[in-house]
Amino acid sequence: METTKKLVMTFLTDSDNKVSITVDNPHPSLEESVIKTAMETIIAKDIFAPRMEKLVEMVEAKIVVTNKTEYDLA
Repeated sequence: METTKKLVMTFLTDSDNKVSITVDNPHPSLEESVIKTAMETIIAKDIFAPRMEKLVEMVEAKIVVTNKTEYDLA
């Protein structure tokens, strides 16, 4: 079984659309305050513009853990 972790940061755009930015394999000791600061910086610096929309608000951040089991069906 393979386990993967992803940090998913979700933002609201100026068109009221939700947009997520995903980071694979976040550091195990990543703290909430660091995530919040990173999200605030992304908004303040206008780093990303998905579909030419401006990110204006933080919605949520979460670590998603996925367990993958493959089966040999041959």
